[in-house]
Amino acid sequence: MPMEQARPQHAELGFYGLAGHTDSPRDLVDEVRTADALGLGSVFLSERYSTKDAGVLTGAAAASSERVGVATAATNHNTRHLLVTATMAVTAHRMSQGRFALGLGRGFDVLFDLMNIPRITSAQIVDAVELLRRLWRGESIVDHDGPAGRFPFLRLQIDANEEIPIVLVAIGDATLRLAGQIADGVVLHTFLTDDTVARQVRVIRDAALRAGRDPGAIRIWSVLATVGDWVPEPDRTRRIVGRLATYLQGYGDLLVRTNGWDRQRLADFRADERVQAFRGAFDADATPDDIAHLTALLPAEWTSAAATGSTAHCARRILDQFDAGVDSVILHGATPAEIAPLLPAWSTLAPERCARAVANPGRLR
Repeated sequence: MPMEQARPQHAELGFYGLAGHTDSPRDLVDEVRTADALGLGSVFLSERYSTKDAGVLTGAAAASSERVGVATAATNHNTRHLLVTATMAVTAHRMSQGRFALGLGRGFDVLFDLMNIPRITSAQIVDAVELLRRLWRGESIVDHDGPAGRFPFLRLQIDANEEIPIVLVAIGDATLRLAGQIADGVVLHTFLTDDTVARQVRVIRDAALRAGRDPGAIRIWSVLATVGDWVPEPDRTRRIVGRLATYLQGYGDLLVRTNGWDRQRLADFRADERVQAFRGAFDADATPDDIAHLTALLPAEWTSAAATGSTAHCARRILDQFDAGVDSVILHGATPAEIAPLLPAWSTLAPERCARAVANPGRLR
């Protein structure tokens, strides 16, 4: 049975630890302690091949709090041996006393090509998830040869059935459907319109129903860029405009297609001389002048898929996510200290069902 501890006051809200780029991963410790004091529900940990190793950050987050849920969002099943990933998850599960969820994603094909490891397929994810769950049940796996790899023998030296939720990070319909079929939780993407969020929730729950699962048992998290007007400029605009522009650099076609946005505007963005000449990520390396140029270049409709302005308006935008059908919301681009000012406004709007949320980000109950 799960070892989960007392629920935080705002278990329905999460944040990304060390959002964006960082040279100081130890800052996560203070972020999680602040989140614990504020009653925020979960910290989500992205992975970068620099100073953000998922295993190290997960351990630090689990040890820095008694209530905050912890999830990788995401790591990839193909960048570590499956037994290593299974071990990391069991260690995090026990260290956090049941507050950990393993978040997996598809990653980036170009990066995998450069690393000389196989690109991730849906069949690999299904196979990897099944193997992980078997290992966590204490099973011995003999002569496995499947999409996730060939393994003569796999076994964890554990003495209990570890109930560790698996969360999938998804944006495309194929991965959304896959999440509905096999995952305990789902993390959507930033800068999705409210209509897109509602449609993706339906895709996930319909896929669960078709797979013979309870569609209401999957915890769906939206990711809402939340940068209120109490965050000073120019940092405020960088976190909205710069972050969106960075996503458009990496996978603009998918994001624009998912939202039904004007593809010509994406073509105009890519054709811009300044965009073409830029080297690096906009949210990390752009100058204030670059950000001003991007602000004029990107449609206001695109950046409006975020929470900005007053605490009341940001709280209302959070409620919009719940109205679209999600179970929980990750407030992206904001530290716990920056989230704190809007919590009183949110408390007056939070739906009754939020009171039933639990600390583990991969479980609904």
